[in-house]
Amino acid sequence: ITVGAAPLVGPAFVGSDDIALSLFPDFRVNYKDQFFLSIPDGLGYNVVNTRQWKVGPLVKIRFGRDEKGGGNPFLIVGESDDLQGLGDVGAAGEAGAFVQYSWRRWRTRAELRQGFGAHDGWVADWTASYFGARKFPGMGSAFYSVGPRLTLGSGDFIDTYFGIDATQAANSGLAPFSADSGLYSFGVSGALIKPVNERFAVTAFATYDRLAGDVDASPLVTERGSPNVFIVGLAFGYRFLWGD
Repeated sequence: ITVGAAPLVGPAFVGSDDIALSLFPDFRVNYKDQFFLSIPDGLGYNVVNTRQWKVGPLVKIRFGRDEKGGGNPFLIVGESDDLQGLGDVGAAGEAGAFVQYSWRRWRTRAELRQGFGAHDGWVADWTASYFGARKFPGMGSAFYSVGPRLTLGSGDFIDTYFGIDATQAANSGLAPFSADSGLYSFGVSGALIKPVNERFAVTAFATYDRLAGDVDASPLVTERGSPNVFIVGLAFGYRFLWGD
């Protein structure tokens, strides 16, 4: 079990050009390399669990968006008024499956999930990561990972966050817009993990995503936001075994 917190700096909402500071809780549970639970990775189970392959079911949560503050529930500083007139978007669940393949220092993972709650579209994610360890000046030994990422989405999914119906257009002043299925974003991510001791570690992470397809064509992005999504942050985690 790992408990901690992760402050991060990034857009007030995906597609915004307003910068905000958020503080996300970091809670992770791993059981016998079979069951896992965390906010970024979701809830899943490795039905196939070999040295190279992991396959199983997966459920994730996608946090909502506030029309007034323009951000997620964990936003601290940096509100945006760009969503005025578009209404709030509640939290959504996404259920599906994942396939992961590891080879030497590389790992690639694909996920396909169907939404329920705030959106009922499908989302597909693909990532590839290169892992390693080395000594860095001034900090000693640390672990690192870096690699590309890609997201696809259905029209229903994209419309929930970037579509603009007639009522929203009248309330916000933005032109009506309806999205088709296709590429959502592509980018790269990296992380540097520094163990402080056997239980405590600090992780520095950064991601860059370029919104694409109909997401990039939405008036919310073209008129009020930016297709470039930069996020940087730190995660502080304390790990312990249940029963310690």
